[in-house]
Amino acid sequence: MQHVKATLKPNVRLVAVSKFHPVEALQEAYDAGQRIFGESHVQELTAKQEVLPKDVEWHFIGHLQTNKVKYIASFISLIHAVDSVKLLKEINKQAEKAGRVIDVLLQVHVAKEETKFGFTPDELLDTLATEEWKTLQHVHVVGLMAMATNTDNEAQIAQEFDTVSHLFATAKERFFAHEPTFKELSMGMSGDYLIAQEHGSTMVRIGTTIFGERDYS
Repeated sequence: MQHVKATLKPNVRLVAVSKFHPVEALQEAYDAGQRIFGESHVQELTAKQEVLPKDVEWHFIGHLQTNKVKYIASFISLIHAVDSVKLLKEINKQAEKAGRVIDVLLQVHVAKEETKFGFTPDELLDTLATEEWKTLQHVHVVGLMAMATNTDNEAQIAQEFDTVSHLFATAKERFFAHEPTFKELSMGMSGDYLIAQEHGSTMVRIGTTIFGERDYS
């Protein structure tokens, strides 16, 4: 883990992607100083949250179903992949019940893969332009999240991250100019995080490089 941190720029935070890895592995990373962990399955996340130290900052990084929000609303620090207004409203509803305001990132779909979720760049700007999100008092939009295409073509990856970076700047200027907390850009995973941070990423989601290959059994 320290070898990964050594390659990060000072303003880039590491989200240790711990899904499918045992509690022991997370505890080891925690003991080495890691505090931000990313999970993408609600059941696994809640089980780990119950037994690991309470100062862990839990990030939900996967596709979140609306009917699962209630299980994590009381403790989640950041939800990375909000891909619809419907989900945003449900997070607001469950956060209100929990007496909290939950930070979220809006997911942008730029990858050349249909399996990925998120708003297209145009959809994102159109959604923000409605300003419906401003009426939701218990969610706080603090930035954007994106995944690049899973490819060895580094030029393509760079171009996709660049698209998101420009979109972030546009959204900041048009809708969040007076919101200093709109500052997070979650881009980059084990295979492409070095490229992502060159295009403005403030948060990288890395699992395999830290924990090794996952045991899916």
